[in-house]
Parts: sequence; C-alpha cells; structure tokens
Amino acid sequence: MTDLHKTGMSKLLNTTRMTFLISIILFLFFLVLSSIHIYWAFGGHWGKDAATPTKNNNTKVMSPGPLSTFIVALCLLGFGFFILIEAKILNVPIPLLAGRYGLWIIALIFLVRAIGEFKYVGFFKKIKYTKFGQNDTKYYSPLCLVIGILTMILEGIK
Repeated sequence: MTDLHKTGMSKLLNTTRMTFLISIILFLFFLVLSSIHIYWAFGGHWGKDAATPTKNNNTKVMSPGPLSTFIVALCLLGFGFFILIEAKILNVPIPLLAGRYGLWIIALIFLVRAIGEFKYVGFFKKIKYTKFGQNDTKYYSPLCLVIGILTMILEGIK
C-alpha cells in the first residue's frame, strides 16, 4: 500500500467513526426527548410544569394537549431515525429531496429554537426568571444549539 492510499483510508475511517459517533449521540438525544414527550402525552406529570413557557405571573403561554404532545414525540423520534438513515446505520430508502435537505432542515429547526422568539423561548428571551425560563437558559436552548450544530457537522461530513 502506498502512503497516499494509507492516508486516504485513515481519513475515511476517521470520517466514518465521526459520522457514527455523532449519529448515535443525536439519535440518543432524540430518543430521550421523544420518550419524555410520550410520557407526557399519556398523562405523566414529571417535569411537565417546567417544560412549557410561562409569563412572569407563571400563567402558561400555551398548554399543549396529549395529541399535539404525541405528534411532537413522533417527530422527534422520526428525526432520530432519519439521522441513522442518513449516516447509513439504517438502510431505508428515502426520497431524494429528504436526503438532500433533511439534515439542514433539522439543524435549522433546532438552531431557530435555540435563538428563540425573543419573548419566552431561546437565548434571547425577555422573560428569563420563571421556572421555564431558567430551565430554558440552562438546559433546553443549549441542548437545541448542540443538536443544531451536531446536525450541521453531520451534514458536512456525510
């Protein structure tokens, strides 16, 4: 084997390992998030009070019902499986447009969520001192940012 061939193989193996690692991390994030939403959709209460935005007087901005919560759970799980498909961990045919733009769309969804809508959600929210606001600053928005960045990295190396 030539040195050039060895170098090329080494880069390919490193890219494959990186793709696999990022894909598994993202899938696990989506699996956990989906599981939590399924738990809420079927009546679970743990963590639910701190998971929806509130006004300064702790009035909920929105109150998603079981069906919408379940739909979010399915979407999150779908994102996870889509990541595995794009990383070639699962071999499932997908439409050409989904393969071309899917990772960018997932990344955009989570980056926009991390930035927020400037009042209740995201890094630039105005209402920060509610239970949701504090959790959003510490956990939810950073997680969305990490998901968005990892998805963009995955798109760049696939």
